[in-house]
Amino acid sequence: MTLIERAEERNDNPVDVVETVAALHDWAFDRAGDDEIAISVRGRWTDYQVSFTWMTEIEALHLACAFDLKVPEPRHAEVLALIAQINEQLWVGHFDLWNRDGIVMFRHSLLLAGGAGLVAKQCEALLEAALDACERYFQAFQFVIWAGKPAREALDAVAFETAGEA
Repeated sequence: MTLIERAEERNDNPVDVVETVAALHDWAFDRAGDDEIAISVRGRWTDYQVSFTWMTEIEALHLACAFDLKVPEPRHAEVLALIAQINEQLWVGHFDLWNRDGIVMFRHSLLLAGGAGLVAKQCEALLEAALDACERYFQAFQFVIWAGKPAREALDAVAFETAGEA
């Protein structure tokens, strides 16, 4: 017996809500199936490939946000150090390095157990959290990968905030 009893069949599909939000924002998207959608979102530093997957067995909507930044093998250890330092600062979601492909990805899941529905505002908040994290730390990943900087130095560089105007 599990702690959570299974709810009856779901009448709604959370991916339908995601598709509606993508269409409202005029984002390019591709519905790969009933339970998956891929969205392309233009950011300040790069374009982001965001995929939402409805995981029926655990009643969770999974978000994965990747950006076009391949990590060369010699930089994996330092990128992993950077990811650990970044993840300590995040309240929602986390970054991963997919070793097989050398891709950095932000991931998060929204549990909708017991038949809970998804509303557009939740979807937008989930997407906003992912894009904010990616935009905030994208340059740190570039500093580590392309400039050969240590993780702490790269993170300190992007955390630096200016005050006033020049």
